[in-house]
Amino acid sequence: MTDEAGDATGDVLVLSNSGAGSAEGDVVAQVCRELESCSSRRLDHRTPGSEEEYAAAVASAVGRDVVVLGGDGSIHRFLKSVHDQDLLGRIGPVGVVPLGTGNDLARGAGIPLDAREAARVALTGSTLERGLVVDDTGAVVVNVVHAGVAAEATAHAGDVKGVLGKAAYAWGALRAGLTSKGWHLHVTVDGEGTADDDRPEFMVTLALGTSVGGGTPVAPHARPNDGQVEVLVAHGVSPRARVGFALDLRKGRHTRREDVTLTSGREIVVEAVADEDAFRVNTDGEVEQERVTRRSWRLLDQGWTLRVPTSS
Repeated sequence: MTDEAGDATGDVLVLSNSGAGSAEGDVVAQVCRELESCSSRRLDHRTPGSEEEYAAAVASAVGRDVVVLGGDGSIHRFLKSVHDQDLLGRIGPVGVVPLGTGNDLARGAGIPLDAREAARVALTGSTLERGLVVDDTGAVVVNVVHAGVAAEATAHAGDVKGVLGKAAYAWGALRAGLTSKGWHLHVTVDGEGTADDDRPEFMVTLALGTSVGGGTPVAPHARPNDGQVEVLVAHGVSPRARVGFALDLRKGRHTRREDVTLTSGREIVVEAVADEDAFRVNTDGEVEQERVTRRSWRLLDQGWTLRVPTSS
């Protein structure tokens, strides 16, 4: 990470959600005023509507700094488009103003959750290299991807997110924890089987970032710039083990449990032993509705650069 923000020149591409409501629209306007006040560079603010407009806006980021206004889903969408258009390494540093529900990428990076404070960091913060993972369907992972109970939890949380907000994840986790019996999976990291025995798996997590669900420290030791993906496999499927795991997870102590295996690598494969062990996948908070029996991921050689507070 650099110690100084540098004296970047040129204009800045600012991307916001075209579907924002009036309240969020007011916040976006305030953020843009803050961005203008802390930099002499011109802002090219775009709110693309269609996918074609969005892809064109991202393509215009070549050689420019970028500020994304939105939550984890907005960051994921931006980097997915960057990857799909083969633009990795061709865009400048990316600033984030977190306007979502969980904002886990911002939390893990130390970016302020206050929109005006985050706006200043988005243009003047230091730069930190981050990894990017892609799966065998072409989907990218910016923060965390789950198979097993955490994916089920997010699926259940989606039913009540509009009512409960951030608390929806806790409700979904409780429901999934009470109803899921585990999956028999083979997990391979860099060609080596990990926790490859007869025990069922409760959850498999691949992490670049540290938290999910608005601050739950699912991978407290993960580092997005160390050239590795942290892989956590939880086995405890008994009612007592599930409760213990949930309590430890809230405090980030679950990685020390005997029924948890922790490793890291660059290429990961998860396979169901039988068709009835097909699993859901949750990528950066978005759950695939169809269950799968195999999925693989690899850490790309080319990552991206995030603006973070200088003190991070």
